[in-house]
Amino acid sequence: MKKSRFTESQIISFLKRHESGVSVKEICKAESISLQTFYNWRRKYGGLEISQLKKMREMEAELSRYKQMYAELAHQNYALKDLIEKKL
Repeated sequence: MKKSRFTESQIISFLKRHESGVSVKEICKAESISLQTFYNWRRKYGGLEISQLKKMREMEAELSRYKQMYAELAHQNYALKDLIEKKL
């Protein structure tokens, strides 16, 4: 996935500027982004605060670790089942 020129905290600040009354076109022109990009950001980050974003990232990382742990355990489980079936 392509890395954004802007950090997530900058994106949230753009959205906050829009909420405070600045038009979308003005923000897009000032930051050199397209309207579609702005609306995609609003769909993804709309209503989030920076602290909530950090918490969301931490939760995503934790979920990733849990998925990795499950994959390893499932792989071991299948290997043990195969071993038991071969012995019988």
